[in-house]
Amino acid sequence: MNKENTILFTAFDQYPDFCFILNEKAEILDVNESFLRQRAVKKSEITGKSFEEIVHEASLLSFEHYLYKCASTTVPQQFECKLRGRDSGFFEVKAFLTCEKHGRSKKAQLTYLLIARDITFEKKREVDLLRFYYVAENTVNPLQITDLNGRMIYVNPAFIAASGYTTEELLGNTPRVFSSNKHSTAFWDNMWSTIAAGKVWVGEVENKRKDGEPFYTQLLISPIVNSDKKVIGYFGIHRDLHEKRNLERQLMHTQKMESIGALAAGVAHEVGNPLASISALVQIIQRRTEDEFIKEKLELVKKQITRISKIIRDLVDFSRPTNYEMKLTDINANIRESIEIVQVGKKAKDVSFVTDLDESLLPIRLVSDQIQQVFVNILINAVDAINERRALTNSPEKGEIKVSTLFVNNEFTVIFQDNGIGLKQTNIPKIFEPFFTTKTEGKGTGLGLWVSYGIVKSFQGDIRVESKQYEWTKFIINLPINPSF
Repeated sequence: MNKENTILFTAFDQYPDFCFILNEKAEILDVNESFLRQRAVKKSEITGKSFEEIVHEASLLSFEHYLYKCASTTVPQQFECKLRGRDSGFFEVKAFLTCEKHGRSKKAQLTYLLIARDITFEKKREVDLLRFYYVAENTVNPLQITDLNGRMIYVNPAFIAASGYTTEELLGNTPRVFSSNKHSTAFWDNMWSTIAAGKVWVGEVENKRKDGEPFYTQLLISPIVNSDKKVIGYFGIHRDLHEKRNLERQLMHTQKMESIGALAAGVAHEVGNPLASISALVQIIQRRTEDEFIKEKLELVKKQITRISKIIRDLVDFSRPTNYEMKLTDINANIRESIEIVQVGKKAKDVSFVTDLDESLLPIRLVSDQIQQVFVNILINAVDAINERRALTNSPEKGEIKVSTLFVNNEFTVIFQDNGIGLKQTNIPKIFEPFFTTKTEGKGTGLGLWVSYGIVKSFQGDIRVESKQYEWTKFIINLPINPSF
């Protein structure tokens, strides 16, 4: 290599990339200062050595391939490979290789110029990005990334499933697309001021799915900052609170029912005594009067007293601990007896009862009469719902009540489903409250399901209802196999 070439190559010493001059045997003729600083060696320790000595073994075949290709075609080659670093380490480079022939004879010698750019950091960042992408795509938590204006630039599959929107509908849009409008302007102003200041914001939010249903999440928003500590976007992660909200509602409902039970006991006591006195006076007057009009009206009073007395008994039954004997009860046999009781009524003459009972169920400890009271009450309500639908819609569809039993998760499950009038969604949360009824005035006290709720809870079970108005209603009762009494 002549002096002129040496002077020209010194121009690469300030170049940040690694530069090498190689002969046709791939021996290093010259190298720039960038590589010497990276390896902490002198030029004399590198020149004269084969370039393959600093190529990592994992990249040797690839390097030889591109060296041969460049020599045979004289076309510049670009490729990635690993070079040996300090202390047996390695770093990754993106290499540019070109060659030049000196002379026109077949024995003309080749000289290579190889420029290698260190891409170790870029590769690491690429791997980190792939890892994040894999985690983000497969996590069950909804994730979103927005720009500084709040416009979504990434949403993961869990976010799509939670919101009900498609990726195309979300990207480029702001979170206002699924806003429930349940939070005040001050709420969101506080959120924006927090994250704009580079701080993490956490809060519980109620959003609205595309189908209009609410979904509750705990939202954490973290600013995304660059190397200059400047906020360039925002990262949001949601934690589903649907189950938590359901548990809170169930707890509140249970506490409310317990409070009502205590109140009911007091009301029953205070009302029962005056009612007994009124009933006694009515009977005395009935025996002493000969006026038919008065007798007729007194008979109406007696009927109303009887009705009030029944309500009081139901209240007392709900509020006080049971004194009935606990014994092994065959649930399937109990259901069959309950159906027989309801079937004989005039209202049920055009209703068919279909059973799908798991005959492998073993008896469990219950108060047989009480659980039968629950079953009969639900069946009577189902018959009334079917008749109400017929009267309202003139539907020719035959009334049907399906009853099934099964054993799931160490619990007995009993399901009653009818094709009656159904319930409004707004009425479902109130269905087990005392004195709440969907029947017309005089046709129900609103205590049947309340008492049923108390009985099932006394057996450490659970009862819930599902319904679609004008189509069907389903009552699901779960009873533990081993209640801890």
